[in-house]
Amino acid sequence: MIWAFLFAFCSTIGFCILFHVPKKHIVSASFVGACGWLTYTYFIETGSGNITACFVGSCIVALFSELFSRAFKDAATIFIIPGILPLVPGANMYYTMLAILEGNSQETAAIGTETILMAGAIAVALLAVASVIKLISQVGRNLLTWLR
Repeated sequence: MIWAFLFAFCSTIGFCILFHVPKKHIVSASFVGACGWLTYTYFIETGSGNITACFVGSCIVALFSELFSRAFKDAATIFIIPGILPLVPGANMYYTMLAILEGNSQETAAIGTETILMAGAIAVALLAVASVIKLISQVGRNLLTWLR
């Protein structure tokens, strides 16, 4: 698990450099990506499916990104974009294309469906966590206004 964390941390540093993340946020964005990957691998090793593991890993990425964006007073996308890239099912996309080129329609359908569902799980997780955080902050603001 420690090696998975370190490799994910280093790979996310590479994505941070590629996407010109400000230097002061590279370590925190890499931490976000490593935590997302660690969560994903934990759920895979405990027997959850790829889609569930991808959803939970993306929730962790979105949660830490929202927390860091509020702590550093910067946009959440600075942390989300490099942090989510280790979870993108690139290998499944490759195998889907390979199955298409080989003319194997059953394998294409199986892998392609799983790939699309994993990408959808990432999108839904990001949207759900951002919505919940926004709802909580709005309720907190309204409560503070009501108490004054």
